[in-house]
Amino acid sequence: MSCVFRGDHSPTQQYSSHFKTKYMTKAEQTAAAYEDAMLLQISKLRHRLEKIHEGGGAKRISKQHKKGKLTARERVEALVDEGSEFMEFGAFAGYEMYADYGGCPAGGVVTGYGRVAGRLCVIVANDATVKAGAWFPITGKKNLRAQEIAMENHLPIIYLVDSAGVFLPMQDEIFPDKEHFGRIFRNNARMSALGIPQIAAVMGSCVAGGAYLPIMSDESLIVDGTGSIFLAGPYLVRAAIGENVDAEDLGGAEMHASVSGVIDYKCENDQTCLATIRDLVGRIPRTVVTDFDRDESRNAPGTENTLLGILPDDRAKPYDGRALLSALVDGGEFTEYKEEYGKTILCAYARIDGWSVGIVANNREVTKSGKGEMQFGGVIYSDAADKAARFIMVCNQKKIPLVFLHDVTGFMVGSRSEQGGIIKDGAKMVNAVSNSVVPKFSIVVGNSYGAGNYAMCGRAYDPRLMLAWPTARLAVMGGSQAAKVLLQIQVGSRKAKGEEVSEQEEKELLEKITARYDRQTSPYYAAARLWVDEIIDPRSTRQWISTGIEAASFAPLDDFKVGVLQT
Repeated sequence: MSCVFRGDHSPTQQYSSHFKTKYMTKAEQTAAAYEDAMLLQISKLRHRLEKIHEGGGAKRISKQHKKGKLTARERVEALVDEGSEFMEFGAFAGYEMYADYGGCPAGGVVTGYGRVAGRLCVIVANDATVKAGAWFPITGKKNLRAQEIAMENHLPIIYLVDSAGVFLPMQDEIFPDKEHFGRIFRNNARMSALGIPQIAAVMGSCVAGGAYLPIMSDESLIVDGTGSIFLAGPYLVRAAIGENVDAEDLGGAEMHASVSGVIDYKCENDQTCLATIRDLVGRIPRTVVTDFDRDESRNAPGTENTLLGILPDDRAKPYDGRALLSALVDGGEFTEYKEEYGKTILCAYARIDGWSVGIVANNREVTKSGKGEMQFGGVIYSDAADKAARFIMVCNQKKIPLVFLHDVTGFMVGSRSEQGGIIKDGAKMVNAVSNSVVPKFSIVVGNSYGAGNYAMCGRAYDPRLMLAWPTARLAVMGGSQAAKVLLQIQVGSRKAKGEEVSEQEEKELLEKITARYDRQTSPYYAAARLWVDEIIDPRSTRQWISTGIEAASFAPLDDFKVGVLQT
């Protein structure tokens, strides 16, 4: 159901690998070392996902089964087409958050792309094993993100509802604001107006404000005996108006199917409900609205692990960005735009799984500019920003989707850069990204720091998907620089108060600050807060981009316009 992780080394394979290094060139040995380091990161990713997939744990899963109910992940697995892969996004939502309340694995809701009756859909399934499916703040944010993906791509969205409503101890962080719980129902109405199909199945509790979601969907289903839907439950009704009524009479399947008319389809059990959803989705036409160019797909060169041997495990080391492109695109072939100009950003036309794409990638090589000046890899200079801005605009003119590969430490600083107009050229690139109308996909493979994150289509710039490799780092600046700045501020503050700070104290303070900052730049920290949609095995990058472009083909493109550009 979820992404498959491959390539872990068995002891035999490891022994074989070490034996072969005797006959490898130095470059091959380096690539093998990088691959091993990446496989270790992927293994950590897989084990963390396995824990998340347990939801509320074995006891709560068993309790769900005793009620005759499938779990959220079992429902998704039964819903999607046999042999197809459910591409989960937001799996790390809430990761290592809400410790005071026992945690909230996957934000208490499962979301992702799934094929249902051959149709690509967005699926949202409440996990009742996690606090009875109650909505934490991150749950609301994750639901809104799933709706946003459906709206951007005009994809059908399926809600599998089983929730006790808002998590009351944190109601102030989920109820009243613009991007809180109420936005869900606003989106229901907006999607209906846009003609985006919505199907909601009440497969457990559906209470209070949440009761509006299935009714504001195009079609609603309920499971007899386990599904219930009401604005106020029996206890609240008794407290409010003194009426004694049981849950079935108040909001059970029979009542809503035959008396209130709130529900369209009453189903015997989970399996029948999911089969009915498949039947309904199978009747929705599949109309491609924007025909992005696609040829026959070709594999990237080498083995599936070739891509893993390119990034150094030491993120300060340079590497050839063109090797990364070659290992990612069809046949390893790409046509580079302005190859000799603005060398710290690579711009190229290529194909990924047959789809025509424009790639904007940071180049970590140490290079020379056209003037013969040395340039640091991963830094955006004026010429690179100018080149990238023009390439982004050309791709929009040609209606070619854009892929951004982040490994950027920011824009170049210093008097020469400032006098050369780095702010002006950086603003031009940000403008082009901001006004881009073609589907954009951001993959953070390494660093994504400061304004470099913005220029490379960070979260604030509406990429259709923003994904991270396990090697990703997101922050306003690099860890060592930030830690030293924060240290100077803290030490300066204490000295201003007349306090003495010893060299040992400074060292301990620096280590403490660095550890905290490093934790906050981790891709897991970012994914927990949905700053990225998912942390992925690098080998699945092509599949994510391909599915993303397919999804985007069902939505129209706006006209491309740019504002005032300083030249």
